[in-house]
Amino acid sequence: QVHLMESGGGSVQPGGSLTLSCTVSTSSSYTPYCVSWFRQASGKERERVATFYLRYNTTYYPDSVKGRFTISRDNSKKTVDLLMNSLLTEDTAMYYCAARQSCTSGDCGRCDLPGGMHFWGEGTLVTISS
Repeated sequence: QVHLMESGGGSVQPGGSLTLSCTVSTSSSYTPYCVSWFRQASGKERERVATFYLRYNTTYYPDSVKGRFTISRDNSKKTVDLLMNSLLTEDTAMYYCAARQSCTSGDCGRCDLPGGMHFWGEGTLVTISS
């Protein structure tokens, strides 16, 4: 089983920075296949903003945040962090971290669709406003 908990949300001005943390708690030595950060703005669908493939130590970003957001892993703290720079008002949203179960094959499926993630945190609110 995997338990996820987000922290670090808050309110910042446009152009500012914020770091979100997702604490990943698992039983024994289990490691999920991937952890993704999603966001959902009011009235919009939930969208993936970053993925960390824990098995391969690789990352992926959609064009909307590429160059501004950085996802990283801190093994000592057991967190997957999201550093967000050059924040825009349109980055305002509830941010969630989610994990997909591992598997025995090399490809354990997609980590970009909300429906494909098996575990979710409760979310943390990010507000960008002047």
